[in-house]
Amino acid sequence: MKIKTTVGISNRHVHLTSDTFKILFGNRKLEKLRDINQVGQFASFLTVTIKTAKNEIKNVRVMGPFRKYNQVEISKTDARVLGLNPPIRQSSVLDDSESITLVGEVGSVTLDNCCIIAERHVHITNEIRDKYNIKEGQVIKVKIDTIKKGEIEAFARISDDAYFEIHLDTDDGNAFLLNNNDEVELEV
Repeated sequence: MKIKTTVGISNRHVHLTSDTFKILFGNRKLEKLRDINQVGQFASFLTVTIKTAKNEIKNVRVMGPFRKYNQVEISKTDARVLGLNPPIRQSSVLDDSESITLVGEVGSVTLDNCCIIAERHVHITNEIRDKYNIKEGQVIKVKIDTIKKGEIEAFARISDDAYFEIHLDTDDGNAFLLNNNDEVELEV
């Protein structure tokens, strides 16, 4: 079966624990700049610099709410700038990932096993899971019908409060000339 969903292109960003946040920003609060489509998650007003021995990238958005782990998500293009080779992983799968230094307003911290390139994934609602018999982690073929057509694969992430969309990083978005909210076709 084929169904359409929208695209969410994910730029580089960081997810922090409250303890790491305090090191970087002191007594500041993690204030919302804007909601993102995934329920309960948001982009904050705050940014950090991500830094390696080779280079740095400034103005990397801090996402909320706090998590139980620190995670830095970058693209392969960013990795080349920073001189890193992070693995392509699902969120929260951080073993043997890259280390990186974060610089905030009042402090800095070097975090081990925190930097990844996020695996392509489709956020699936329970309703869509049931209707199309989709399983958690299932690989889904994605047809992209832009001026630079193509097909890719993404895995299913199912949750009660999911917003149905595919998440791609900026490299994937640019490769297929996709924008946020463009539509793609899923083969399930």
